[in-house]
Amino acid sequence: MTIQIITDSASDLCSGPLITVLPLTTMFGNEEYLDGVTLSPQSFYEKLVESDVLPTTSQLAPFAFAQAYEKVVAQGDIAIVITLSSKLSGTYRSAVIAAEEFAGKIFVVDSENVTIGEQILILYAKQLIEQGLPITEIVDMLNRKKKEICLIALLDTLEYLKRGGRISAAAALAGGVLSIKPVIAIENGEVAILGKARGSRHGNNMLTKMIQEKGGVDFSLPLLLGYTGLSDALLQKYIADSEALWKGKTSLPQGITIGSTIGTHAGPGAIAVAFFHC
Repeated sequence: MTIQIITDSASDLCSGPLITVLPLTTMFGNEEYLDGVTLSPQSFYEKLVESDVLPTTSQLAPFAFAQAYEKVVAQGDIAIVITLSSKLSGTYRSAVIAAEEFAGKIFVVDSENVTIGEQILILYAKQLIEQGLPITEIVDMLNRKKKEICLIALLDTLEYLKRGGRISAAAALAGGVLSIKPVIAIENGEVAILGKARGSRHGNNMLTKMIQEKGGVDFSLPLLLGYTGLSDALLQKYIADSEALWKGKTSLPQGITIGSTIGTHAGPGAIAVAFFHC
């Protein structure tokens, strides 16, 4: 009996051996796409630039999870399901509802995070599975360690978060001044605005400062960088500006393009780092 992992496309992870990624839906008006399946990140950002209609996203339904659970159980396996934050989507609730028919075989974990923050919890789960730990112990460890995940991002604007209802109009107004770059984090499963930076260099310095204030990076655990848009130039600039933070401690992974589920709400021109703090 093998432990499999099931997650949603908000994790920006690709399906692979023993990992199933269920796509959320992204809509441009009446046109519907499956995140990462019928809509690649590049195609999404091209549409975002060209379209007069702002996209919206739709959560996964219980039926999508139930189908995935049935496949796992039919193989004689069990699964850990890791979803994006329950405070940002109803996807977690759908996963729990579907799991009611699979007691003892399907275990659902709310990552309390999104995109690369969600993904590093999945990578940590994969490490625990490879160590041969029992599934109940793995779930307990995930629920503890997820509290140590920090996802910090520098956005180009708060407008997309406001239009998606993830922050208030008043909060968006605070970051709406020309050339002001908002720095946000996921805290307790929700979007929190940490500060404002004038220009990308100040923003990069603020990101580095925020990382240090969180207690620093535990380089023994998964670490990821991500960006939104058609170019990773801003991310590469951040890596160069913050070299002292990483040099001699880790080989930085290639930046991940954040897909349509989270890109819809972050907008283009964002960079992010996700890590377990010390």
